[in-house]
Amino acid sequence: MGVFYRAMKRRLLTIAGALFASVLTLAGFAIANLGTAQTTAQHIAFVIATGSTGGTYFPVGQAIAGIVSHPPGIARCDAAGVCGPAGLVASVRSSEGSIANIRDVQAGRADGGLAQSNIVAEAVAGKGDFRRDGAARHLRMIADLYPEDVHLIAATHARIRRVSDLRGKRVVIGARESGTASTTREILAAYHIGEREMHTIYAPPEVAAQRLQKGEVDAVFFVGGAPIEFVRSVLGGGKATLVPIDGAGRKRLVAEGKGLSAQTIAADSYPGIKKPLETVGVQAVLIVNDTVAPEIVYGMTRALFNPANRALLDEAHPVARFIRLEDATKDVPAPLHPGAARFYRETGVLPRSGG
Repeated sequence: MGVFYRAMKRRLLTIAGALFASVLTLAGFAIANLGTAQTTAQHIAFVIATGSTGGTYFPVGQAIAGIVSHPPGIARCDAAGVCGPAGLVASVRSSEGSIANIRDVQAGRADGGLAQSNIVAEAVAGKGDFRRDGAARHLRMIADLYPEDVHLIAATHARIRRVSDLRGKRVVIGARESGTASTTREILAAYHIGEREMHTIYAPPEVAAQRLQKGEVDAVFFVGGAPIEFVRSVLGGGKATLVPIDGAGRKRLVAEGKGLSAQTIAADSYPGIKKPLETVGVQAVLIVNDTVAPEIVYGMTRALFNPANRALLDEAHPVARFIRLEDATKDVPAPLHPGAARFYRETGVLPRSGG
């Protein structure tokens, strides 16, 4: 009996072990399937910091968010590469502008954002407005987007015909954390005008436009892709005009190598502009935090430059017509994100051995 009992015990233990192993295998299979289901139906939130609703960053950012988003049930996303990765839902938020956006992306408070190329270069180097911040080591580039022009809008009663006439005037140089304010300070320095020689005012563009129309300020600076709606509205009312940024000061700005280039605002951009207006400009770029997964950025970049989305960009804002694949890496003030670099290598924009 003892031998029989020990044999039965060994058999029962063997069967129990086999059953336990089977349970573990089934549990593992269930967990694996659950993980696959979660991945398939995942929701990937992506926040893009833009700018004032009266500028160009906001409408262009909205267009980009709409193009790259890939929530369930969107018919246009059935075609490969037309939308971003499955489950991606991009949204935009307004902000004061480039400096605020860069700080938010660097800190991870936003996943991506639009910014001026010259301000991004300062952030990466830890210079200018970012001296106290230190070098922004988490900034990466997705794409060069479009050119931005510096607009100097002056009230007609203020008799401002050139930059030097700003002395003693009430001048809005931009919102405090905007690229406009930073660029304006560079312009004033190139023309040897100290901020204390003017009544300097910080305000977002829509507020500045209202104050200009009410006669509360004499001039407003704004950096954006022409045409800008609030500028067009102010000029159309006959109470303001655009002032050229030209002459020796312009030459100094371009020669200093701080990311500003000589530009002109086309005559047909705004009411009352009868010939091209000399100014300086920068590039608007799309930046991202370096922790965003390469496959997400790859899918976003592929969707942004998919020919099927060309009309969506063109309808968003006139300046969005400049968002072109062939220009996407012309001005790269921060390292390219690996996901974007992969796409550019595949399409031949970058050599396959580099990026």
